Amino acid sequence: MTNATAKVPVPSPTKIAKDKQRQMNRRYLKQHKSLYLMILVPIIFTIIWNYWPMYGVIIAFKDYSPAMGILGSPWVGFKHFTRFFQSYFFGNIIWNTLRISIYSLLISIPLPIILALMFNEIRVKWFKSTVQTISYIPNFISVVIIVGMVNFFFGTQNGVINNVVTMFGGKAIDFLGSPGAFPHLYVWSGIWQGVGWGTLIYTAAMSGVPQDQYEAAYLEGASRFQCIKNITIPAIMPTIVISAILATGGIMAVGFDKTYLMQNASNLSTSEVLSTYVYKIGLVNGEYSFSAAVGLFNNIINFIFLFIVNKFAQHVGDTSLW
Repeated sequence: MTNATAKVPVPSPTKIAKDKQRQMNRRYLKQHKSLYLMILVPIIFTIIWNYWPMYGVIIAFKDYSPAMGILGSPWVGFKHFTRFFQSYFFGNIIWNTLRISIYSLLISIPLPIILALMFNEIRVKWFKSTVQTISYIPNFISVVIIVGMVNFFFGTQNGVINNVVTMFGGKAIDFLGSPGAFPHLYVWSGIWQGVGWGTLIYTAAMSGVPQDQYEAAYLEGASRFQCIKNITIPAIMPTIVISAILATGGIMAVGFDKTYLMQNASNLSTSEVLSTYVYKIGLVNGEYSFSAAVGLFNNIINFIFLFIVNKFAQHVGDTSLW
């Protein structure tokens, strides 16, 4: 008679490692559950307000009717995209949007860098902090007030500049109604409002540069300009690249609120951009599917620009978004 002994299965080392890792994860989650509960609210907020509305983008491919709903509305494919591409205003709207965006990028990217370099060279601390504070205060002024200030200075009837012109016998100039003046008023008022805030980013990046590098350069006989060129700018170059990529990614996203407030019948030929066109077509005229198609086209173009610029940054240097 033989005694049969049951063999107890021995877990493999891989299973043991997985079980151990699983226990460690449970212990870690238990220890930090309060932190995960804290980030749960912004995650839910982001999903509800940023990702869930993406479901509604399908109305760009439908003849949406509020009575039928999103799912009940009939599919029409690329009908609204074709209509937009073949519309009389397509070329003008795209040109206006690109012109204002590129104009703004060409000024808003280098100007904060130059201003930050100037601030970094100021040796009197109280003067430096005062000038910096004055430069970024306009960032906290609302767009409505900014447009009101533009009207106050450039208005035809009671504008400050036209009052000075007429006082010396000149003729009042209709700045606000001039199609040629609109891009300049839009861009430079935005630069005045945001350049100080953008300067803070580069000033913070410059504060991380070790001072012994400057001291060593001065001992070698380097000038201030040489220190800026060979030490400061290379140190903040990653920040410059990331800021430029993000700014270029929104090249088709000219701000609606400011454009719409500055827009009038006289300057419409240069002030009508994609954002104002979508508002007028979608909300005013009630063509929701058509406006959704225009908005989707806008977002796709922005993503393409972002992807191209990011790839270019990868080939040129070591800094990129992904």
